[in-house]
Amino acid sequence: MNRAAPAPLPTRDLVAALAVVAIWGVNFVVMKWGLRHFTPFQLGAARYLCAALPLVFFVRPPAVHWRWVLLYGLFQGVGQFGMVFLALHVGLTAALASVLVQTQVFFTALWAYLLLHERPGRPLVIGMGLAAIGLACFGLHFTTPGASAGGVTALGVGLALCGASSWAASNIVVRRAQQQSPGYDPLAFVGWSCLVPILPFVALSAWADADAARWLQPATWAALPLAGWGAALFLGWVATIGGYGLWTLLLTRHPANRVAPFSLGVPVVGLAAGTLVLGEVISPWQWAGVACVVLALACVVLGPRWVAARGRRG
Repeated sequence: MNRAAPAPLPTRDLVAALAVVAIWGVNFVVMKWGLRHFTPFQLGAARYLCAALPLVFFVRPPAVHWRWVLLYGLFQGVGQFGMVFLALHVGLTAALASVLVQTQVFFTALWAYLLLHERPGRPLVIGMGLAAIGLACFGLHFTTPGASAGGVTALGVGLALCGASSWAASNIVVRRAQQQSPGYDPLAFVGWSCLVPILPFVALSAWADADAARWLQPATWAALPLAGWGAALFLGWVATIGGYGLWTLLLTRHPANRVAPFSLGVPVVGLAAGTLVLGEVISPWQWAGVACVVLALACVVLGPRWVAARGRRG
């Protein structure tokens, strides 16, 4: 007896997934702008302060156990973005960050299989194989002579991979929360979880940043350029509440290994944004990686529809 093919995503969920891809692709350029005015830990605190306020005054706490809110805030906030902000600060381009963070797809699929017993379908397996080739192409770029001139460091790459693993952990937290409390409000879940990283980021800034005390002075806030405020607000409201609200909604409706591969489109947008806005140069190896990632995304998005159509014909 053949196992039923996974149903394709509804049109509204497909549109939501593609919107998240666009937001998160541009997100890395905005991070670079924000780090011109904040240290990594300060930007983390500003991001989640903007994301939590004023939303938590207008939405009720989510109907889930508090531990899922706490774990999601720590993994997705302090873990993922604490590491990514540090990576961009110590040596990583926005374009490469948008690629490396997407290794969360592999962590998510592995952990979903081990912890949630979610088996990947054939389109996902093929798409992940193409994505692996694409990520390898991006890596091969840095084996060519002169590739290190862009200021990328091994520490930056390692921190980005740590951030990706933390993102994957937050995906599993969302699925576990959904299993125990079906139908909870994703916007409330994301909004209230944004309160969690604020104090850890403030504490980390007080410990690591020599200039942390200046933020206690009103003059520092008044002197912050519009670009700094804009970056914090975009990261908080658009990328966190908008992007992760939609992302969490998708994870509550579909298995983690069906949703996570959509993030493979983020490097395409991130590379384009890095090139057009920051003037970053894309090498032939990176173009090859972009092509593989696009094919992987097409396989993941269109594959279930093709399998379903083939099953109806059979």
